[in-house]
Amino acid sequence: MGTPLYIGLMSGTSIDAIDCALVRCSAQRIELVATLASPIPGGLRADITAISQPGDNEIERLGILDRKLGHLFAEATLALLADSGFDPKDIAAIGSHGQTIRHRPPSAGNETAFSLQIGDPNTIAELTGITTVADFRRRDMAAGGEGAPLAPAFHAAAFATSDRNRAIVNIGGIANLSLLDGTILAAGFDTGPGNTLLDHWIARHKSERYDHEGLWAAGGTVIPALLEALNDHPYLACQGPRSTGKEAFNLEWVDDCLRSLPACPAQDVQATLAEFTAHSIAGAVRDWDRKTDEVYVCGGGAANADLMRRLQRQLGTVPLSSTAVLGLDPDWVEAAAFAWLAWRSIAELPGNAAQVTGAAGERVLGGIYPGSGGS
Repeated sequence: MGTPLYIGLMSGTSIDAIDCALVRCSAQRIELVATLASPIPGGLRADITAISQPGDNEIERLGILDRKLGHLFAEATLALLADSGFDPKDIAAIGSHGQTIRHRPPSAGNETAFSLQIGDPNTIAELTGITTVADFRRRDMAAGGEGAPLAPAFHAAAFATSDRNRAIVNIGGIANLSLLDGTILAAGFDTGPGNTLLDHWIARHKSERYDHEGLWAAGGTVIPALLEALNDHPYLACQGPRSTGKEAFNLEWVDDCLRSLPACPAQDVQATLAEFTAHSIAGAVRDWDRKTDEVYVCGGGAANADLMRRLQRQLGTVPLSSTAVLGLDPDWVEAAAFAWLAWRSIAELPGNAAQVTGAAGERVLGGIYPGSGGS
């Protein structure tokens, strides 16, 4: 029998699509076999955005949206299988991250910390017939951890090498960083905003979902006073295990920073947000107490040429590339990570890294929802 196949499902802060990755996973092998991006309809995007903030009738709305997203995740899975020529019986398990709608980590001072992802795994397992692993974050939080980021353990498995110190940066809505001291995962944490501020600012002012290749930001001029105000965000002074989200980095906060300044051209604000994002990422790399030999970027931010140029300037002589150089397409690293985490769960192996999340120790993550065959 060959290396088992797993499917990873991921929907991030941008709420644009469900990323689906079909992956061969074992202790010796991580191979991306097939991928699919399944768009999230505009009406559901609006519902997700709305439920991510406190509001009326939340339990009713949450229950309905949870089931709807479960159906959508299942449909995306079946579409991936149809496109790739595989059958549900070929898949050992699905690892579904779900859609985060609240993240209240202990590092933000939440006495009762929690993280909530929706996209009902019972529905996914029932409609696909495939055993589904979900709810990856809460066991780590129950053990005193942040519940995030979870990708660093996968980054170490996929990208670490004995003779180089590597930094792996995932630039999704929020950016996270994994610091690899040879084959050892030394640290990992959220650095702050990735694409989220850039996406929301251009949506407000140009009704576009994202800044294609960063062209709008590239044509603007950085506003020093605004950059200084952004850099004063208290999260950037945090040390040790930490995580963040759109609860901390959002346009309401940007608007607060702008109120004390003269009127600023919208394009210049976009340029400043891009510079701030690059500064927060590069600053975290520079603060590492070991020499970083090379930096690799994955996630949607890898396609933002302007952001990559800004990041390279901030990093100086440290080489910067995408994870494609290491054999894994940057667009699919995070979805592949949840396929790998599903393999870890099924194998009863820990999926978190305590030095990253601050949990009391390593834990097997996720609840397991058997497929129709009971496998």
